Amino acid sequence: MAKCEAEDPLLERTIDSSHQSPHNNALKRRNYRRCKSVPSEDIYHPGQHNVPTPQHPESIFANKLDFKLVLLFLTAYLAIGSLCFFLVRNQIKGKKTNGILDAVYFCIVTMTTVGYGDLVPDSIMAKSLACVFVFIGMALVGFLLSKAADNIVEKQEVFFVKAMHMSEKCSDVEILREVETKRVKYKFITVLVSLVMLIFIGTIFLYQLEGLDLFDAFYCVCATITTLGYGDKSFSTSGGRLFAAFWILISTICLGQFFYSLAELYTERRRESTVKWVLTRKLTVSDLEAADFDNDNVVSAAEFIVYKLKEMGKISEEDIATVMEGFKKLDVDQSGTLTKADLVNSEASDT
Repeated sequence: MAKCEAEDPLLERTIDSSHQSPHNNALKRRNYRRCKSVPSEDIYHPGQHNVPTPQHPESIFANKLDFKLVLLFLTAYLAIGSLCFFLVRNQIKGKKTNGILDAVYFCIVTMTTVGYGDLVPDSIMAKSLACVFVFIGMALVGFLLSKAADNIVEKQEVFFVKAMHMSEKCSDVEILREVETKRVKYKFITVLVSLVMLIFIGTIFLYQLEGLDLFDAFYCVCATITTLGYGDKSFSTSGGRLFAAFWILISTICLGQFFYSLAELYTERRRESTVKWVLTRKLTVSDLEAADFDNDNVVSAAEFIVYKLKEMGKISEEDIATVMEGFKKLDVDQSGTLTKADLVNSEASDT
């Protein structure tokens, strides 16, 4: 590994980046996160005078999922499912209100696996349809709708942080930077607040319109959002089932997001603890020997960075070996460095 030639450019880029404005740095970090790969050339050109155009805060979260496609799948599922269950409504027994509303309600209850038992399929045809739609519904909730909810939660993080700093004069760049650095924490808080609100709304609705006492209403909400669905308490009126068609779907997905973000928060705290330990512990001679990848008895800045990243668990031996294999293929003259001549020769050998 080259010494000064390899170290100087690395250190030079580090120094230059420190002189850039926080506005540009925040935008560049967001662009890196958005594309999740090498940034396109129009993001930033060192030495050029064109400055990246500031974007609206909401545009930083690129849509990972096509919401129109998700809505199309959900609409198709509900439409086909409701139609099928409406056609076999005489083969479904239980507490009934309105034929169309009961079909939509039964479809949602099946989709989210709540299964109160207030409406039950009572024929081979109805049971077969229930089996088909429960698997399709679980796939739809578990993948498409959960992904869509995750994107929505990410967008709400910006508004949550803005609400926290309403009394302070914070620029959009500062808000974005705080969301970026504490993304997991704010995601957890956002989901938690949403879940508490949904539990409160569901409890009040069951208490006021379904005639349950306050504790039974809360009990029914808990049994619903956890998809436990004992069936002793459920939505039995037309208005209740219309409300349940929306509330059950949103609340069950929100609970799944809550547990996911809780696990993510725990993992993030463990990672931060590991990073802090790696950066603060004293180096030993054995560490220097391990960091000396080219065995020249000298540890360069690049070698030190790679060693620390490996120790933090951000990269592995396999990652390093794979990258080195790519480097060796490009290093045609085997000089230990890459030049324009190496790239030209490498392209020539490939053709």
